[in-house]
Amino acid sequence: MTDAAILTVEDLTIRFGAVTAIDGVSLSVMPGERVAVLGHNGAGKSTLFKTVLGFLKPAAGRLAIVGAAPGSNVARRAVSYLPEQVVFPKGLTGTEVLTYFARLKGVAPKAALPLLETVGIAAAANRAVGTYSKGMRQRLGLAQALIGAPRLLLLDEPTSGLDPVSRHEFYDVLEASARAGTSVLLSSHSLSEIENRIDRIAIMAKGQLRAEGSLAELSRQAGLPVQIRVEAAAGRVEAVQARLGGERVNGQSVVLTCRAEDKVGTLARLAALGPDIVDIGIALPDLDDVYRHYSGIPIEGAAQ
Repeated sequence: MTDAAILTVEDLTIRFGAVTAIDGVSLSVMPGERVAVLGHNGAGKSTLFKTVLGFLKPAAGRLAIVGAAPGSNVARRAVSYLPEQVVFPKGLTGTEVLTYFARLKGVAPKAALPLLETVGIAAAANRAVGTYSKGMRQRLGLAQALIGAPRLLLLDEPTSGLDPVSRHEFYDVLEASARAGTSVLLSSHSLSEIENRIDRIAIMAKGQLRAEGSLAELSRQAGLPVQIRVEAAAGRVEAVQARLGGERVNGQSVVLTCRAEDKVGTLARLAALGPDIVDIGIALPDLDDVYRHYSGIPIEGAAQ
């Protein structure tokens, strides 16, 4: 690995006439790093991806892939792209599709064909793509994107059409690629799905980068609350609520909300209750909470 960023975006601005689609965005992706770009429809995610691929020219700022301009031969060799809707010629088999793309990329087909096993469709290698399900086509698309061990994988809603088991296997393949040094930049609306599968988050809204960092960093910066659910011993819920405050739930539990920095102190107060409580559950802010906060949707109990 090297310390140099695979993708560098500096004060990038993209305009379509009078409309500013991306407004002064700066972002980097390091070797082996998995970064998710999140945002509502129209936030600028697709425009950013198209710029990385060299389809759009900046009005201001710069973007570089392994130090090269988007669309250059160096950049094209470094980047592989997997769109949300994968389309291949229906009459070709999986083997023929990979062989074709391997030759386009200057890779020996025999080096690319094992990727069908990697993505779990080796048994259908000699079937026509027209007989594949949407999930199988998506797996074939991932195999195509992995040909030649690209430096940067650009993935747009990559698990569209995959069942839960296939999604898990998909991200296992991405994790292995990241460990080998491939960087991953992906967009997804399935926040719970990617929460534990990424290293950093970049949240966009109205063409601007609203927040960037790890889930823990962004949660801490936002002051998002921690919820602690306390299950009281039989007949002791009133006494527990009297000592702790909070909201009574189901006549048996008390739910407390506190700041992350106050969590340890709150747990110490719980320990003092001894046999009055029988169980404690802690719910930390998740990716959905972080996304809603930075997208301008209020989170109940969050610091203002």
